[in-house]
Parts: sequence; structure tokens; C-alpha cells
Amino acid sequence: MIRRIKGAKYLTKPTDPLQVDRDRSVPGLLDKMERIGFQGRNLALAHQVWLQMLQENAVVFMGLSGALVPAGMRRLVAYLIKNRCIDVLVATGANIFHDLHETLGRHHYIGDAKANDAELVEEKVDRIYDTYASEEEFREAYEWIGGFASQLDNTHAYSTREFLHLLGRELSEIATEDGILTSAFKSRVPIFCPAITDSAFGVSIGISRIEKKNQFQFDVIQDVVEMAQIVSKSRSTGVVLFGGGTPKTFIQQSETAAAMLHNTSRGHKFAVQVIADTPDYGGYSGADFDQAQSFGRMAKNHRSVTVRCDATIAMPLLVTSLSQTASKAMRTRKRIQFAFGKDLNITMP
Repeated sequence: MIRRIKGAKYLTKPTDPLQVDRDRSVPGLLDKMERIGFQGRNLALAHQVWLQMLQENAVVFMGLSGALVPAGMRRLVAYLIKNRCIDVLVATGANIFHDLHETLGRHHYIGDAKANDAELVEEKVDRIYDTYASEEEFREAYEWIGGFASQLDNTHAYSTREFLHLLGRELSEIATEDGILTSAFKSRVPIFCPAITDSAFGVSIGISRIEKKNQFQFDVIQDVVEMAQIVSKSRSTGVVLFGGGTPKTFIQQSETAAAMLHNTSRGHKFAVQVIADTPDYGGYSGADFDQAQSFGRMAKNHRSVTVRCDATIAMPLLVTSLSQTASKAMRTRKRIQFAFGKDLNITMP
């Protein structure tokens, strides 16, 4: 006799406790994690949603915030760019600056989160939680950026996308290893940095102006225009967000701008976010995608997942897994054609 218990319609799929399997690959581990609970399951689902974006040829926007480059994520982001796992990158100025710092041959160093900061400032060592860098080397990079900006034609204002493309070209001439900027230049992937003045770039170019070395200007509204045009020309879009902040907001508002441009609201079809923030206090960094749907930024039947986890844990697992699972999707995936000039001209496949 079959025993019937109350709530049986909810109790249909048991969890499957993980066991050690020394022959399992990272994708194999994530596959097993789809049958566990909490953020482990969400991480496994994030891999599946990202893979589906690629399989369905969605235009993928990636947001990068937090100190992920100093923490060691630089090569992973470069891999995603070079291997067509993303189409557009939106990053904080800090991450772009730290990428430039390493491209110039400098390093970030393993440190101590409980270090004596009074001693560090005396030694001209900057601390980012448990990671160190040389203040003197940072200042050399500031001067390098100011000098680069002073060489540009100042008869027009530059979008951050145009500026970072030219910066990637300049760095490609001296780089011994591709980072984010150089990979984006070579792969023709646009990078947007909507809060670029809130970073070392703002300080570097600002000091250069004070010293009357240049009158360089940014046109951040052109970034809004170009993002809206990319979205409006896309058949479907997906977002992958590592951290919240300005990159998340900027990517999400591109759907709003595109909707106003064409008087129609479509919304992103796919979305993955890896965040450590919570939604309780109303900050957008920790908001779920359902909230974005109320603004028309997510499609009605979107597929999304939020992983509440440190990105330095999730990104290595997700990127390593995609490197082994996305090859079939990559063979049929069509790439957007970008023409990089003062304006970004877009040809969709």
C-alpha cells in the first residue's frame, strides 16, 4: 500500500547529498550541485542560465564591480572576452585601473586584512582588504594615464567606450600578457565605465588638467546612447553581473532607454547575478531581478538566478565550467560586429 502524506505535491524531488568523486570535473561538480540546496544550487543554475544565453545567441552584457581585479580575477575576465562568452563589458573605473596597473608590469600582493594601516601608510603601501599594492607604483600609473589623455585630440569629448578602446590599443603595444583592456581591444568588445571619474582615471586626468597639460573631456551621455542602441538592435539580451553598483544599474537602465527610444518594453531574457548585498535596505546592488521586472528591465518570462556569494568564489567555478561546456554553443554563436570610431556602429548578425 502506497503511503500518502500531506503536502505530497511539494515533496517530489529529493536533494541528493554530495559525495566525494575524485574523477569529477568542475562542470560535473556543478551538475551535481543542482540537486543540493541554498547558494550551491543557485551557483549551478547560474552556469546553466549563462550557457543558455550563449546557446540562444543572446547579446550578453557583463557587469564588473568590487575589487575583483586586485583579488585575482583579471585573467578570468580576459578569458570571457577572448572566447566570446560576453559581448559587452561594463566595469568600475577601479577595476579598469587595476587592470592597467598590471598591464604596465606591476603587481598586487597578498596581504593581511588585520594589518597596521598606520604602518602601511608610512611605507606607502595601499591595502584593499587583504591585498596590497605600492602607492608609488599607483602614482606612476596616474601619470601614465594623464600623459595618455593629453595625447588625444581634444576637439571632441570622448565616450568612456571610445577612450577605453584607444587605451586598450595603446596598452597592446607594450603588454607582455593580455588583460581586460587589451583583450577587449583585440576582440573588438566594447567596455563602458559609467562612473569613470569615481576612480583613479578621474584623479589622473583631473590633475593633468590642473597642471594645464590637457583639456580632455568625457561624454558619458554617448555611452547611454550606444548602450540603448545595442539593446534595441538585439533580438534578445542577457546579463551577467559580478557585484552590483553602477555597472549593474547602467546595464539595467539600457533596457529602459531602449524602450523609450522605440516605445516598447521587452526586457532582458536572461540574467545571472553574483552578489553579497541583500535587498532589505532598498539598495539596488542587492535587489532581486523581480524588482527589475517592475521597471520593465526584465522580460515577462525571463530566466534568472541570484547567487548570494563572494564573486571570488563563484567566478572561478563558473568560468572554468564554461571553458569545458560552452564549446558547442560557441561554434554556432554569432558575434555582433562593432565598428569602433567616435560613434559605435553596430551590425547585428
